[in-house]
Amino acid sequence: MSTDAQSAPAARTPVVDPTLAPDPATLDAAERMSRDELTALQTERLAQTVRHAYTGVAHYRAAFDDAGIDPSDVTELADLAGLPMTSKEDLRQNYPFGMFAVPREQVSRIHASSGTTGRPTVVGYTRQDLEMWAAVGARSLRAAGVRPADLVHNAYGYGLFTGGLGAHAAAETLGCTVIPISGGMTARQVQLIGDFRPDVILCTPTYMLTIIDAMRDAGLDPRESSMRIGVFGAEPWTEAMRQELETSAGIHALDIYGLSEVIGPGVGCECIETKDGPTIWEDHFYPEILDPITGVPLPDGELGELVFTSLTKQAMPVIRYRTKDLTRLLPGVARPMRRIDRISGRTDDMIILRGVNVFPTQIEEIVLAQPGLSPHFQLELSRSGRMDEMTVKVEAEAGHTDRDSAARAVAHEIKERIGVTAAVQVVDHASLERSAGKLRRIYDLRS
Repeated sequence: MSTDAQSAPAARTPVVDPTLAPDPATLDAAERMSRDELTALQTERLAQTVRHAYTGVAHYRAAFDDAGIDPSDVTELADLAGLPMTSKEDLRQNYPFGMFAVPREQVSRIHASSGTTGRPTVVGYTRQDLEMWAAVGARSLRAAGVRPADLVHNAYGYGLFTGGLGAHAAAETLGCTVIPISGGMTARQVQLIGDFRPDVILCTPTYMLTIIDAMRDAGLDPRESSMRIGVFGAEPWTEAMRQELETSAGIHALDIYGLSEVIGPGVGCECIETKDGPTIWEDHFYPEILDPITGVPLPDGELGELVFTSLTKQAMPVIRYRTKDLTRLLPGVARPMRRIDRISGRTDDMIILRGVNVFPTQIEEIVLAQPGLSPHFQLELSRSGRMDEMTVKVEAEAGHTDRDSAARAVAHEIKERIGVTAAVQVVDHASLERSAGKLRRIYDLRS
């Protein structure tokens, strides 16, 4: 990785609170495996997955043949490093059903991305895939502190996006009662939170900020709500955001990780007793970290691009799928499986500003540390002559008047900590776009 990536902050030392841990008797068998037992299971499942993908998917058969690899060559986990990688573009080139490894009539459900940047990426699930997804989702929620019989307010979007239905099935499988409200209609969200008194909320972290603002606008104190846990995903978010959410809403804020191409929400999740980054459920999803430029595998602990190979998917197995998420693999703490550090950014969200790599999460940390500013901000990219420029628009908190000094402080921190000069505009409270799901942070005006 670049020098910028190598100088990233060290991973936080986990602080374990065993009083928050689930009853060990409720854990899945895989959560209690030794590393040796887990490695043996992964090796067996990897060989099966490679054979299944080669036999059922023309794209993989051609890629393996071009590389001179036969499925029988894959006998241990180290052999993964020699296998071809899969990109989002490969999925788009095989639109709509070319990446399915089973006949279409065996596919029980289809999800897809929005397709705003081209053809959508399509993913499919057999009945067994849906059961596996619900099981790892339930495992994720249990790790996050959710318990059977909890009332769960699910504000992830339903439809082709995997978040809503994926989280819904996970909560039901765990034995919870689900309120399937989906995203948007924020005033109604606030009303139902007050009326139904849920224990848990599921949504994106930026939409939780929107709900908190709406509660305050309605004269309610979010810290007095019934909610004790929030499980947030679908966006990179920072430790500073966790502190903001926990302080503002009086909840435990946990990070759930997933992406549609691998399964959806539930690839991994933080454990409430440690809050030290999502534990990856390695019995179903094998992670690697690669140098995003060279594609060379990196050892655990080094920052790079997260890559996944599915180990149990039937309808659409993926071999070395490039997520574009930048993180590092760390040893397991609450579980024997490895965990990932917080996602520091995505390669496709990275802004290169006058030769310096900038991620929205870096700006988020700076904004959240500045008194008088709200967590709501946008980044505008423009061009003056031959030079790219960035303007940070951030909302003032209600009643805050010293906007000039706040803007100067943010601009100073961006220069000191990231190394770029940015214009900062502190704008009126509640004047920027609010999240109703995944929030758009970057507005590129250069074209």
